[in-house]
Amino acid sequence: MSALRQIHKILKCSNVAAKVPRSVVPIFNAKRCVANVSADHPSMFPGAKAPFVAEPNFTLPSDYSPIPIYRVMDAEGVVNPSQDPNLDRDYVTKMFRDMVLLNTMDKILYESQRQGRISFYMTNFGEEASHIGSAAALENRDWIYGQYREAGVLVWRGFKIEQFIDQCYGNAADIGRGKQMPVHYGSKDLNFVTISSPLSTQMPQAVGAAYAMKRRPNNDSVVVCYFGEGAASEGDAHAAFNFAATLNCPVILFCRNNGFAISTPSYEQYGGDGIAARGPAYGIATIRVDGTDVFAVYNAMKKAREYVLRENKPVVFEAMAYRVGHHSTSDDSTAYRSAEEIEIWNTTEHPISKLKNYMIKKGWFNEEEESAFVKDVRKQVLKQISVSEKKLKPNWREMFEGVYDEMPQHLKEQLEELEKHVKDHPDHYPLKNFQA
Repeated sequence: MSALRQIHKILKCSNVAAKVPRSVVPIFNAKRCVANVSADHPSMFPGAKAPFVAEPNFTLPSDYSPIPIYRVMDAEGVVNPSQDPNLDRDYVTKMFRDMVLLNTMDKILYESQRQGRISFYMTNFGEEASHIGSAAALENRDWIYGQYREAGVLVWRGFKIEQFIDQCYGNAADIGRGKQMPVHYGSKDLNFVTISSPLSTQMPQAVGAAYAMKRRPNNDSVVVCYFGEGAASEGDAHAAFNFAATLNCPVILFCRNNGFAISTPSYEQYGGDGIAARGPAYGIATIRVDGTDVFAVYNAMKKAREYVLRENKPVVFEAMAYRVGHHSTSDDSTAYRSAEEIEIWNTTEHPISKLKNYMIKKGWFNEEEESAFVKDVRKQVLKQISVSEKKLKPNWREMFEGVYDEMPQHLKEQLEELEKHVKDHPDHYPLKNFQA
């Protein structure tokens, strides 16, 4: 017999409330033998601490207000005085020029792929503020786990134009030794973990890294994991959120919600209030910001980093933006959205335009100087492309190396077989393009 039935039997048969344990009495009405559903007496269930109610009502999405979007600067560059980070001219100029550098490099490398000079490319158009604003608020000792559209974080940390282009061309100077697709950057020196193609695999890895940091004495670093709203539909995203929450990991789960997962618009990707709404559901502190406002991203990221280090707990950070470019060079976004819609976000609402307007109001913008800067960046990128595409590829035997400390027997056999094949058919393989 259950404990509830036993208590009910005692009350009904003997009408002696004193026989009921003191800790249980407030939950029951001794006269009527019915459960007291007052909110004054919350449940004792281990799975949820919540009040009882007397009516079987559903909790609907409409019962909750959308999580608000934090904004500092409007489209005209006007800043809320109480939220102005008060950054000096040199710092704001670096923010602006890093965004412009990324934008300029993207345009040229995109065309490079269209010319058949590289195999693949992804632009960052419209999301420059999310990259630069967040990177500027971090310390270089903080670890970054990217998805594939966070090149601006590397720009801020000092990744050189030469390094970006060598990676895209997969030559022997590429840090990844040509083993990754273009735009799959990584840098041990800059604490930027190499990007991998499968969606959201970096998320549980980032949480694990944060847990390891938490266990270090006097930890002063955080992990930032970038991902898109489409990646949040993957199972690994759930695992990451849940592990981060239950293990209290110092990780910032940074969602770049740009409205599209390839061709799937956000309204077909999820039914709730974006990705930010998942934070409270998992028990994680959450903030949502205007991802086209570099100051909003900067302020919020500063606050998120301070919270994560102080509390040793995670943060869900959702940056709302619009993917101005195609998903990649394998996509044509005009097939599923209008040119007029894109134009709005590529002009009035573009993060570079907003920061430019701010700088003009401050008297910090010089049109001639900035035009010269863009020309110089274009010159550097084009020159580096001509250099990088002439560099030799890594030795082709390296495809068998780099995974195991000691090459296993089956790979040794495959290497020997391929060496014999290449030797027997030298005319079919351009070995002169590879290191010996």
